[in-house]
Amino acid sequence: MSKLPKAYKFIDVSDYGRPIARTIANALKNTSITPVQVTIGFIISGLIAIVCMLSGNYWAAAFFLILKSILDAADGELARLKNTPSYTGRYFDSIADIMLNLLFLITITAITNTNFMYTLLAFVGLQLQGTLYNYYYVILRNAANGDTTSRIFEDETPIALKGEKQEVVNRLFKTYKFLYGKFDRAIYLLDPTAVDSKPFPNWFMTSVSIFGLGFQLLLMSIMLVLQLAHYIIPFFILFSVMIFVFILIRKIVITASV
Repeated sequence: MSKLPKAYKFIDVSDYGRPIARTIANALKNTSITPVQVTIGFIISGLIAIVCMLSGNYWAAAFFLILKSILDAADGELARLKNTPSYTGRYFDSIADIMLNLLFLITITAITNTNFMYTLLAFVGLQLQGTLYNYYYVILRNAANGDTTSRIFEDETPIALKGEKQEVVNRLFKTYKFLYGKFDRAIYLLDPTAVDSKPFPNWFMTSVSIFGLGFQLLLMSIMLVLQLAHYIIPFFILFSVMIFVFILIRKIVITASV
């Protein structure tokens, strides 16, 4: 099952692990394993990647970073196959992502002796990049009548879906808002009119997908195996300039063409 109707599907370069994720989800479809348990699996994979980085085993670290990306896609695939969408899974997944992102960058800081202030800048940049991509992606999904588990504006606590507890949703939502709220607001302030846009063209979404978490982790993996760990923090700081490039493209080129 796809998050988008066929006409609006685009090549998502951050979603390279989707075919394997679907295979995993299909294998788990008729088992008792839940999407949240798969999310726990990607957390474990991320933590193993950190241990590998600290021990200098960068090839293994790259493997587990990419495995983390695959499992990150598999939990959602499994939820759709089992027809068990949930806000619990959606927020737990996002909370795990942001915490692991911070831990990845802190680990890279430790092995490269980078100034921690640069690490914080890289983390903010990394999150703003991912937030811009998710912002445009959710807008597209809503405009194209696709999957609506994610909302453009996460302002109010959602009503729990079948099979989940409202109390758990409430707690996870508060945590999500605390961790992501400032990034969401920053991106909205940079491009508030995007929410009224018609569905974005496929070429634009493919371009913005370089900000997707999967592609970010792939870039980290490549730089690790190429012994370029010292460049990871500076790269993600400078890469943030592309945020303004994509917003300008969205405002000038795409708005003029619709």
